Amino acid sequence: MLISTTSMTWASATPSPREEEWWFGTWDIQDKVWSISKGRGVTVALIDTGVNAALPDLRGAVLPGTNIVGPKGNGLIDSDKGFGHGTAMAALIAGQGTGTGMVGIAPEAKIISIRSDVEDLVPAIDYAVKRGAKVINVSMGLPSTLAAGGCRIELQRAISRAIEKDIVLIAGAGNDASTGVVQSEPALCPGFMAVGAVDYEFHPWFDSQPAPYVVAAAPGVHVGSIGKTGTFIPNLDGTSGSSALTTGVAALVRSKYPDMPAREVVQRIVATTRDIGVSGRDDKTGYGLIRPYHALIDTVSKNAPNPVFSAWDNSKKTYEAAPRQSISGSNKQKSSSSAESDFPWARVAVLVGAIGFIVIGVLVFLVRRRPGDRLEI
Repeated sequence: MLISTTSMTWASATPSPREEEWWFGTWDIQDKVWSISKGRGVTVALIDTGVNAALPDLRGAVLPGTNIVGPKGNGLIDSDKGFGHGTAMAALIAGQGTGTGMVGIAPEAKIISIRSDVEDLVPAIDYAVKRGAKVINVSMGLPSTLAAGGCRIELQRAISRAIEKDIVLIAGAGNDASTGVVQSEPALCPGFMAVGAVDYEFHPWFDSQPAPYVVAAAPGVHVGSIGKTGTFIPNLDGTSGSSALTTGVAALVRSKYPDMPAREVVQRIVATTRDIGVSGRDDKTGYGLIRPYHALIDTVSKNAPNPVFSAWDNSKKTYEAAPRQSISGSNKQKSSSSAESDFPWARVAVLVGAIGFIVIGVLVFLVRRRPGDRLEI
């Protein structure tokens, strides 16, 4: 039976983690990492189901954000119909340990809550950029909507806008390994650091999605957290948890090296992993297990592999040449109106386009996964 521990003070008054938070021991968070960094000065944008920021374990750690989907709001209500996915991810990153004792690995970082879904990542990422986030976490995903797999052009452009503003982007690799190879967006998008899940013995989680874009692995098996009601939920499995914990690591590194570009932050995290599973890079665990302490102190060669940014550099040749597509209704209206005035056949083109848009919308609605079916824990 899992038993929580009584919160105790540490050197700088950060409570000790719960006994179930086994990754603290694996990563030497208390003994080595926190004496170097706790994430102070770093703002993390959490794109998820919203966060119940009123919980004692999160009080003071979560900043008002926005609702990209749903009613107008500030992202501080968790809309997940299940346990509270966004709240759980926030606690893994920056839990304060002042309620159930749930402590995040970067307790001095701040979180901006952005309630969104995968289909609306473009405005969500743009909002994170506007708010000055240094790290973006997306612990959810959907199969690519493109026939051959790949990242939507407008989403890829939003990712590039974030990277050009010096932001690190992290996503879970996906949880569909047992159902076949699924190319998961946004993990597959160049510029995102896709993370797989492992257990406390560093064995890859059976459902962690293998893919050529998986960069590294982090704890994601029996990773408990608090839900939106404030109750601790043990034994959650999935790449959502591994993504959130990796985001915490990125916050620790960015706090330690505030002037280090995002490109070098990602390179440092990847270069200091420990090879696990199949020898060398593999599609389940990427280059290996992330190690926060080594990411903070090791000397990393400027020539060390940087697969995330190498993929992004290569992708720019494709998406920069692609035609731009409007994503706002007002722009679509303006374009149609202009076409009608300049070309006599434009009404037909607009009608055909509208019918096509409606058909695509219906198909997306039919195949779209509901919140409980997202690639999450």
